[in-house]
Amino acid sequence: MNYHNIQHDDMLNGDGLRVTLFVSGCEHRCYGCHNPQTHALSSGIPFDDDAKHEIFNELEKDYISGITFSGGDPLHPKNAPEIGNLITEIRSLYPTKTIWVYTGYKYEDLLNEEKYVSILREIDVLVDGKFYVTQADVNAPWVGSTNQRVIRLR
Repeated sequence: MNYHNIQHDDMLNGDGLRVTLFVSGCEHRCYGCHNPQTHALSSGIPFDDDAKHEIFNELEKDYISGITFSGGDPLHPKNAPEIGNLITEIRSLYPTKTIWVYTGYKYEDLLNEEKYVSILREIDVLVDGKFYVTQADVNAPWVGSTNQRVIRLR
């Protein structure tokens, strides 16, 4: 899995102050996407132990509410296994931190595949749906377009 950025002290991608991992790879390629540079799986840099430690160091801070996975698409079929393992490890090490995942897939479609169901069991909030520039709304909390949903799973 590749990634583009680890953002510290993020207030835009979930509630509270968060660390956000922007992964590479997105099949949706939504017109007007905020992060088109993340669409190619081969873009960015390899996610390695240094990146993982950077995330964990941020999660150690009391004032960090949790982690958000964005992209690209963390649930791209090539990303899902590694994202799932990382989420499981974070849930185990930091049980009080919240885990948010942004995806272009619809929640109902994810429920049809076990590899996604196991991830959904571990996360607190799923923000689902493709971005539609015709439904863009800068005032809608935590979404880019009003068709997207903020689904609390835990």
